[in-house]
Amino acid sequence: MISKPKVSKRLNRLIKSGICPAEDALEYADELKQLADRVANVETTKEQRRLFKALADDTRLRILRLLEVREMCVCEIMVALNLTQPTASHHLGLLENARLVKDRKEGKWVFYSLANPELLESMHKLKTL
Repeated sequence: MISKPKVSKRLNRLIKSGICPAEDALEYADELKQLADRVANVETTKEQRRLFKALADDTRLRILRLLEVREMCVCEIMVALNLTQPTASHHLGLLENARLVKDRKEGKWVFYSLANPELLESMHKLKTL
């Protein structure tokens, strides 16, 4: 005997109340899962989480503002923001992981620039709201 998957009691009550236009709870549950996969899939939300985490820090925002002006070496960022090398590297690593900055090596020097200047333009627009 094949058993039907359980559907939440709340979903069943919602359908029975007439508020929800669905007729079959199992089909509706499948539709909801497909909707979640389409508009809020796990990989996309993980990427967005990395982005928002990177933006949720004053130092990282200041680094982005500096890089908006021009490409900078790690040592320049350290001096400008009074950071230690490990701290600067940590922040730049998070920004790079979020795909906000990119690096370019020249000999033993590492230069950083914005990977997505349009994002900062959008942030400036948000500031004016």
